[in-house]
Amino acid sequence: MWVYEKKLQYPVKIKNPNPALAKVIISQLGGPDGETAASLRYLSQRYTAPDSKVKGLLTDIGTEEPAHQ
Repeated sequence: MWVYEKKLQYPVKIKNPNPALAKVIISQLGGPDGETAASLRYLSQRYTAPDSKVKGLLTDIGTEEPAHQ
């Protein structure tokens, strides 16, 4: 069973917003070289992997990538 609490692990209070830094951070999450793109690449490559051990490894890596976000 899951319990969802909408609170941050560490409270954040932003005094001075920095749009340039925000752009860099969001590109790492959702950009072409971000975690989501990496996850999808690993998961799509598993379908053409020649060996079942390689498929398993790509699946494990691809499902672990979203945990970095």
